[in-house]
Amino acid sequence: MSTATDDKRKAPAGERVADWADGRLGIYSLAKANMRKIFPDHWSFMLGEIALYSFIIIILTGVYLTLFFHPSMNEVEYHGAYGPMQGVLMSEAYASTLDISFEVRGGLLIRQIHHWAALIFLAAMFVHMMRVFFTGAFRKPREINWLFGFLLFVLGMFTGFTGYSLPDDLLSGTGVRFTQGAILSMPVVGTYISMFLFGGEFPGGDMIARFYSIHILLLPGIMLGLVVAHLILVFYHKHTQFAGAGKTNKNVVGMPLLPVYMAKAGGFFFLVFGIIAAIAAIASINPIWALGPYRPDMVSTGAQPDWYMGFAEGLIRFMPGWEIVLWDSYTLNLGVFIPLMIFPLVLGAIAVYPFIESWITGDKREHHILDRPRNAPTRTAFGAAWIAAYFIMLIGGGNDLWATHFDLSINSITWFVRIFFIAGPILVFIATKRICLGLQRRDRDKVLHGRETGIIKRLPHGEFIEVHEPLDQEQLHKLTAHEQYKPAEIGPTVDENGVKRKVKGSEKLRAKLSKGYFAEGNQIPKATTEEYEEITSGHGHH
Repeated sequence: MSTATDDKRKAPAGERVADWADGRLGIYSLAKANMRKIFPDHWSFMLGEIALYSFIIIILTGVYLTLFFHPSMNEVEYHGAYGPMQGVLMSEAYASTLDISFEVRGGLLIRQIHHWAALIFLAAMFVHMMRVFFTGAFRKPREINWLFGFLLFVLGMFTGFTGYSLPDDLLSGTGVRFTQGAILSMPVVGTYISMFLFGGEFPGGDMIARFYSIHILLLPGIMLGLVVAHLILVFYHKHTQFAGAGKTNKNVVGMPLLPVYMAKAGGFFFLVFGIIAAIAAIASINPIWALGPYRPDMVSTGAQPDWYMGFAEGLIRFMPGWEIVLWDSYTLNLGVFIPLMIFPLVLGAIAVYPFIESWITGDKREHHILDRPRNAPTRTAFGAAWIAAYFIMLIGGGNDLWATHFDLSINSITWFVRIFFIAGPILVFIATKRICLGLQRRDRDKVLHGRETGIIKRLPHGEFIEVHEPLDQEQLHKLTAHEQYKPAEIGPTVDENGVKRKVKGSEKLRAKLSKGYFAEGNQIPKATTEEYEEITSGHGHH
């Protein structure tokens, strides 16, 4: 006679471990609910995966580097493997970075992978956020996830800044000096913040140690929590998808998480890792041995920050050197302070945009079907204008390199940036909006008249026409599935008793913005069923 104990002994070890875990964590029900979760298949969804895998690579390589890096500004005399630096006085941080590069097995490659992964991580997040923005994936219920992604990008910028400042070489020291100057421009509190951050007069003696703690503990810890929260919300809200056959706001069409999606994701992770490793092995970045240790009385030629800080650098470089002297004793440096204020304002506008658009449209419904960018011309134009402003500021942040590499006047470049920081986004906004409207007109013509085949036919009476091929039902659905909002109206200004009501300023503002987004001329009416049936019934369809 067998017992329950005998049955347990006969069960495989893996099954017994799984049963033990299920009794304490409920993994069976969790797996049943999530392991067959469906994910849609579209190339643009891989952008977020690139960012996630780059972040994992950053953590793995960062852990290895912490084993050999000494975050100290104590001065030592170098006697390592790199001959040209023999006998040079430098900080322990710089000396340990040289040791990592020349004496630790694989140290230089790991350093390069770590730096390149950080650049690709931020670039992938930037493009991923643009994909989310242009397709409207930030709408309800994903506004909080948009904020998580935005915070990840901003924290990633500052994590990168503290990271490339750690080697204490001449290039990174110049960048820190630039940042300290921006901090000092802040009225009243600037000096106190600088003294606290650097532990005294710049560069102080605690900067590297403090940046190290921030870089490996504080910011990565917050970012890891945000990544986990971001992924949990992606699971909870289900994935967005583009319009297509069988796709609605109530379902997801795609591949199950296990085994198909996980197999593809695992292979893609190693592909991303391999490409980053290949780039790191081929293209050198931040060769600190060619720059030397940081000295406050020296500035490296052509000093540039990593690309994600180029916007802030460009803002400061293109500003005129305006100053205001107050009470004959206090100088307010507007040439640095104004850009320092513009930068967070621009970032803040990006963070709250989902709530602004929701308020303008008055749409409180859940959205799981993505927009085609052409069908939201005003939003798409805003996004393109912001990208234009960003790249113009990148030109401003590297004005010296543009001048030397292309034999241009640095003053001409600076004035170009000053003018086109305002004019460029406006021109790009107008052009993008017109392009979107043109694409909407083409989609409308496709729905009503079909696709051009390139076949020319001569009619009996001598007229030449091009034969059009009707679209199938899936293509028709794709081109007509989008919603078109109507502009919000203020409504009656008097009540049923004829008493004039006071119209709030916010109500007027919302009506004006809504008109700018959705009024006639800002969107092309999509083809209706009646128009389609009238044309396809034989009246003019060819």
